[in-house]
Amino acid sequence: MTFEQQWIEYDYNPFVLFSSSGKIISLNSEAQFLLGSATVDELFNLATAYASVSFGFKTTFLELNFGRYRFFAITVGYENDEEIGIKLYQAPSFKLNKPKLIGELTNIYTLVDLCISTYSINSKIIFEKDFDPTIPEIIIDSNNFIKALNKMYLCYENNEKIVTKIFYRVGEHIKFDGNKYSIFSIEVSSQDVNEERVNELKVFAADKNFYIDFQKKITMNIPMITY
Repeated sequence: MTFEQQWIEYDYNPFVLFSSSGKIISLNSEAQFLLGSATVDELFNLATAYASVSFGFKTTFLELNFGRYRFFAITVGYENDEEIGIKLYQAPSFKLNKPKLIGELTNIYTLVDLCISTYSINSKIIFEKDFDPTIPEIIIDSNNFIKALNKMYLCYENNEKIVTKIFYRVGEHIKFDGNKYSIFSIEVSSQDVNEERVNELKVFAADKNFYIDFQKKITMNIPMITY
């Protein structure tokens, strides 16, 4: 897989490439999850309906809902009559309360590695990491962050492998003290989730003001406050 292909594969927004007959030629990982809520025909019809009249790319802003997925825009592109692609842009699915500057400037990767190392000591679970290396040091309550992340891992304690992904949320921001800050996410996922552990995590997250999205994957969303 080339570097360009990896960007598409790990994009937060679903991308699907169709043949002229509506068969899927390729899709990224997020699109695979979307197909649990939308059909192939729905996406193909959407692509053909919003395609440019002539060859090229066209972006349209509209509201779409497929199950838990919400989108605010799509881009459709084609350069010949054989293939057509569509990319759907996910709308922010959460609101963060006004953050309080509690904590210290911290390297988030160091904290995540610490949690993984600690959890791995008495566990046979394989931990796989997929990190965007561009997240700067941020101000965060390290103690409560570590507790929250450990509880996220406990939700998948009965699995053979756990994947941890750190990624920047394109186009999503939060305002604090008159300034706008970008948001990044720490996503933990595996096959089987322990619902009792999930409920414990929900209580902790609400008490400590962490925004954690509970879907098939568990995602902690964090503002990049650096001062």
